[in-house]
Amino acid sequence: MHAAQFLFSDGKILKHDKLLISPNNRSFRYGDGFFETMKWFNGKILLEQLHLERLFHALHILQFKPPAYFTAEYIVQAIQQLVAKNQHHQLARVRVTIYRGDGGIYDEQNHFPHLLIQTWALNPMNNRLNENGLDIDIYAAAVKQSDHFSLLKSNNYLGYVMAALWAKEHHLNDAILLNPQGNIADATIANVFIINNGTIITPALSEGPVSGVMRRYILKQLQERGYEVKEGIVSADDLANASEVFLTNAIYGMRWVKQCGKNTYMHQLVPHLYKEIMADMF
Repeated sequence: MHAAQFLFSDGKILKHDKLLISPNNRSFRYGDGFFETMKWFNGKILLEQLHLERLFHALHILQFKPPAYFTAEYIVQAIQQLVAKNQHHQLARVRVTIYRGDGGIYDEQNHFPHLLIQTWALNPMNNRLNENGLDIDIYAAAVKQSDHFSLLKSNNYLGYVMAALWAKEHHLNDAILLNPQGNIADATIANVFIINNGTIITPALSEGPVSGVMRRYILKQLQERGYEVKEGIVSADDLANASEVFLTNAIYGMRWVKQCGKNTYMHQLVPHLYKEIMADMF
């Protein structure tokens, strides 16, 4: 697999170690921006339209003012150009970061959306359901807020970063974050689904999770196939008492969870769901 040797920054292909921002950059200072993680597979971005919809929604919510050329086609073309330059032709992770420029918290210079794109080669195992179940647990030290911005993949990612550090220290594969009410929001890099009495349940967007592209896609696919699906409150007790648990994100699609804390889960419906919903995509 090829390492990433180049990146795309505001219209230019540069070496991957090129220094790009000043000490006064608002994204560096305040997390003023957001990012989008996509999967490149066999010459295209998987779920491209959903990713672009979320990206331009975030631009609007965060009050960026893109120039006329800053279109979906411009971003896709830039990704294609960088994937080719890095020779990540078949399978890659793409990270699109958009950030505001220099300024203090009250005196930004402008609202131009600086565009940074990076790509990395992916292991082909990312196109399969994991054979070994994930071992996860709840990280209680950080609280995921439920507000207008909690649905976005903000550059202010501190709670998730600390949860990921904690998970690594405890030899876990991921960590669950709770919202202010003590209910499940999401995991550090994924949305959470539980199966209880045949119903597939995921925290509603009002509970504070990131509005995941794969979450949106899987919910639609489940509903179209006649599964009983619910978006709502998922308590810690609901998670503990679930028969099965799986996590979703744009890179691996779906991964099944074997254990959360002291609770273990079955592995019955998840492989079927993966085969039915994910296998054709990958």
